[in-house]
Amino acid sequence: MESNPHAWIETLRRSHDRLVRLAEPLTPGQLREQSYCTEWSLAQVLSHLGSGAEIALMTLPAALGEAEPVSRDAFVPVWEKWNAKRPEDQAADALASDERQVRALEALTDEQLAQMKMDFFGTRLDAVGIVRLRLGEHALHSWDVAVHSDPDAAVSADATDLLIDSVPAFLGPRLGKPLGEPFRVRITTTDPARDYLLTSGDSVTVTNWADGFEGAVPQVTMPAEALLRLSYGRLDPDHTPASVSGDDDVLEKLRLIFPGF
Repeated sequence: MESNPHAWIETLRRSHDRLVRLAEPLTPGQLREQSYCTEWSLAQVLSHLGSGAEIALMTLPAALGEAEPVSRDAFVPVWEKWNAKRPEDQAADALASDERQVRALEALTDEQLAQMKMDFFGTRLDAVGIVRLRLGEHALHSWDVAVHSDPDAAVSADATDLLIDSVPAFLGPRLGKPLGEPFRVRITTTDPARDYLLTSGDSVTVTNWADGFEGAVPQVTMPAEALLRLSYGRLDPDHTPASVSGDDDVLEKLRLIFPGF
């Protein structure tokens, strides 16, 4: 996995710029239309990213060791404020809030990045981990906006290159829901190439195939960006690239393991 936080921040900047290009042309009517997230309009997807950027700025001083951690209770008024905005304001304000957060990260010195730390559900994140969280959310929700007008939209290649290595240790166990039956599948990806074994038992694990597993298991092959979308519950049959290969029943089990949010 890429260990230079600047590379992650630069990719987040490009993701922000892509979001601006996607969101600015949207009309008031389009902002009110349903996004890929069935419970959110396009404006609400943007609002989610805007409130997330605001909360990230609230928690940044603590991550730098310059203040006490912010209580989660402080997030509720932020969400309520954003939920109360008109769709047009949710969209415009989200882009502005997102710009502020990216600029704040870009302004951090190497020393500040080296000392960044944040607890996240029992995991201690460093600067790369903190930006990785935001980039994953940002890239996938940007896809939620892009796919509204382009059914063949893909997660940006530069974000995919960084995020794909989060699948084994982070996305698999965090987002995967075990099936009611034992299940194993080999998942190989292209662009970039990866080779994983996914196991669903009492929990969901994703390990490197080369770590020594022996035995016959079904195999699927897909672009790495498709595996990312699968992990986030965004690889339904209508948005599965033709380049994905594997038995339909195996793919359907994978979709059940990763229901998304």
